[in-house]
Amino acid sequence: MPSDAPGNTMRAWVLHPDIKTDQQRRQPEFALDEAVSLAHALPDLTVAGSEIVRLPKAQPGLLFGSGKIDELGQRFKDNDVGLVLVDGPVTPVQQRNLEREWGVKLLDRTGLILEIFSDRARTREGVLQVEMAALSYQRTRLVRAWTHLERQRGGLGFVGGPGETQIEADRRAIDEAIGRIRRQLAKVVKTRTLHRAARAKVPFPVVALVGYTNAGKSTLFNRLTGADVMAKDMLFATLDPTMRGVTLPSGDKVILSDTVGFISDLPTQLVAAFRATLEEVLGADLILHVRDISHTETEEQAEDVRDILADLGVGEDTASFEVWNKIDNLSPDQREAIETQAARIDGIFAISALTGDGLDDLLDAVSEGLKDPRQDETILIAFDEGRKRAWLFDRGLVADESETDEGWQIDVSWSQKQRDRYQKLS
Repeated sequence: MPSDAPGNTMRAWVLHPDIKTDQQRRQPEFALDEAVSLAHALPDLTVAGSEIVRLPKAQPGLLFGSGKIDELGQRFKDNDVGLVLVDGPVTPVQQRNLEREWGVKLLDRTGLILEIFSDRARTREGVLQVEMAALSYQRTRLVRAWTHLERQRGGLGFVGGPGETQIEADRRAIDEAIGRIRRQLAKVVKTRTLHRAARAKVPFPVVALVGYTNAGKSTLFNRLTGADVMAKDMLFATLDPTMRGVTLPSGDKVILSDTVGFISDLPTQLVAAFRATLEEVLGADLILHVRDISHTETEEQAEDVRDILADLGVGEDTASFEVWNKIDNLSPDQREAIETQAARIDGIFAISALTGDGLDDLLDAVSEGLKDPRQDETILIAFDEGRKRAWLFDRGLVADESETDEGWQIDVSWSQKQRDRYQKLS
């Protein structure tokens, strides 16, 4: 973010605690760079500074030792810092104590990502999901509040009981708000399910783009579809799923889906909240795992994506390709090595979504990967199972039909996948 940002922006300082006892430690320099990029993703925020804080272990009450707290506090004061971003988990007690010590607002990694999602969500479903995730997060941090939370309030005995503390009242209010949002989401999800059912009647396969945030998914989506999805060199530039029809060079038609980018240590509240959105990935016929192959931690990022896909229930049997994007960011020698390596491994393609290099081979492979050998079969459908018959006609799978005493005798030509879907119809 430019140093000459408008005067009304908040000045922030980014800290990455490098804790020796943390068994899941990441390379601190890369982790700090990612945290600073997250901070840049928020508008009206100027990153005044950032640093790695090495710790033998986390202190339960204040996270940092007293000497480091005094040192940092003076630094924040000297730099007119109003917000401290801690790249890692901070307990509610630690957050309250640190805010008191430093006289600033503090956000941990989860809080920061929630802020970004809240700022970026555009669809009704996305807004509701972020709001529910934020409330779930807030519910665990009521200890942050000040003296009003220690007050007792009277009652008639049938709503929380007499002497209900303000914390209990606040928690109950949050639970009620979450309940309201769940009901609203249920309606939105029902509408989206109807839309998905309508799409299912169109016999076009779905190709889903997934990958670490800022891997170039939206740039690839825009190049293939001619759409104008927000594509910036910024973490979480895309939040809400976008779908477009695409005709491949082979003439095959597919539906391309752009999804939210993943990130390491993605808040559990958001994984749960966006599970419905990511159902588009679960139902995809082919997944393109887009990687920023020029990034120093591309392997670690790829592993994070695989872990989240596994958590979402995406099976290993789902067809997928790895797309090694941003080869235009590599030196000539690096690029040659990457392209040679990709050419030797089935299912891996080195491309530049920005320049279009390597896309022809990728799209040819997508066409081939979506081909499912068709088989001819004759089936019998009872007269009271008209929905199954309609399903076959909607997808253009019927070659011939005749009536018998037992029902419709239908000659179909279908793929194994279509056959499996048909058999799941009730």
